[in-house]
Amino acid sequence: MNYPLYIAKRYLFSKSSNNAINVITVIAAIGVVVGSMSLFIVLSAFSGLKDFSLQFTNVFDSDLKIVPASGKTLRFTDAISDKLEKTPGIEAYSKIIEERAFLQYKGKNHIAYIKGVDSNYVNVIPVDSILFLSNWFEPGRNEVVIGTNTSIKLSIGINDYTSLLEIYVPTPGTGQITELNIDRAFNRERVVVAGFYEVNEDVNSKYVFSDFELARSLLGLDKDVVSSVEFKLIPGSDEEDVKEALKELFQGQEIQIKNRIQQNDALYKMLNTENIAVYLIFTLVLIIALFNVIGSIIMMILDKRKNIKTLYNLGATLQNVRKIFFLQGTLMTTLGGILGILLGVLIVWIQLKLPFVYITSSLPYPVKLKLINVIVVFATISLLGVVASRIASSRVKESLLD
Repeated sequence: MNYPLYIAKRYLFSKSSNNAINVITVIAAIGVVVGSMSLFIVLSAFSGLKDFSLQFTNVFDSDLKIVPASGKTLRFTDAISDKLEKTPGIEAYSKIIEERAFLQYKGKNHIAYIKGVDSNYVNVIPVDSILFLSNWFEPGRNEVVIGTNTSIKLSIGINDYTSLLEIYVPTPGTGQITELNIDRAFNRERVVVAGFYEVNEDVNSKYVFSDFELARSLLGLDKDVVSSVEFKLIPGSDEEDVKEALKELFQGQEIQIKNRIQQNDALYKMLNTENIAVYLIFTLVLIIALFNVIGSIIMMILDKRKNIKTLYNLGATLQNVRKIFFLQGTLMTTLGGILGILLGVLIVWIQLKLPFVYITSSLPYPVKLKLINVIVVFATISLLGVVASRIASSRVKESLLD
């Protein structure tokens, strides 16, 4: 019979003759429950917030994107295009031309990136999901789609044919721009704004979407030159296999192939860093709460001094006695952690089904139930509980048995 475990359970669930010890034990147990519940709720909130933050960029970014490893352009020939049509795993692709441009409208200025996209772009990116107002531009026409922040900065409307938006880009090979060559230093196009897009605060003022040929003409680029190529993969296809096939197609050119995460590595790193920081902060709160567990076990050791002597006289070793209080502390933290996780799951589930915390009057605070959060919280509370119980049980000295 494992009598240390039996006695540990008796000590844990039975009342002590000293009421102060009972109060201390209850406080310690509540601290473990509340600490583990808080950690789970915070991790679930950050999981929801991460998905909420990425849902817009996930729509805006392609599955894969090829960019030059150095320089601004890469070669995209008809031969590459024919081979891409036969490459397994690729559902659609779009050629992109991208360059910084100067925008001017009725005396107001703004610097953004002109992003020329071909007719296949709507098959790679669901543009209906990012359109905020009106329609996508018509290919072959001098029309653009700008972000909502850009429209506010320029005070520009949609389909205004009386006042056109002017786009300026530096002429290649101009050299230093002076007053003498300023007229020849820029290529200019006058365009109509066909619609507004909405992604996030940064992107909404960054891009001006135009037809691919319009951007190519404005920048004076050759027919086989592009800034990047974006791809949509067939669901279930192996990303690494597609990458290897693309490397062979663009062999001889220095390229980088980025997936959706790599296209937003700064955002992912920021969100993961914040998640780790909050986890460490609440783990510190748990550590402080477990000091109560150490205190309650030490108080229990002193209260059960006579019982310890009796056990020792009956043949229990010092290690057996220490094991009793070690198991008591471990049970307290483990059971408290499980109860805290269950309460946390209940609260998060209620927030998902019947929101009671809102960011705005109509936007519930995003949360997400994930198994990994349950595992992380349980592993954390179990590990810290074992350490706290080991520290407390080590207070059983031979002097108590004399």
